[in-house]
Amino acid sequence: MDYRKLIMIGLVLLAFSVTSALAVDGGNPRKGKYLFKKNCKSCHTEGAEGGSVTPLSKTMAQWDKFFKDNKHPGDSWSNFGEQDLLDINQFLFDHAVDSDQPETCG
Repeated sequence: MDYRKLIMIGLVLLAFSVTSALAVDGGNPRKGKYLFKKNCKSCHTEGAEGGSVTPLSKTMAQWDKFFKDNKHPGDSWSNFGEQDLLDINQFLFDHAVDSDQPETCG
């Protein structure tokens, strides 16, 4: 095999392993989308208090870090259980700007 092909295959495998390592465990993206639209969009739309936020607002790694570090200001996350936050994170992660299925929530 050509040396360049081997490097390319290695890079592709590395990209897939990094993506799967970042994946959120235990979240239900369908429930997460529902919770995001029902609870988060009231503050996170164009011109609203929290500004426009969609899954495309961050990369997969950024969404994971955001939820891991509990970066949301205020106490609005206190309304959610741990599983609810996992579900919302899974939805945002699955449809982040660098995911296989990027989408907006509209």
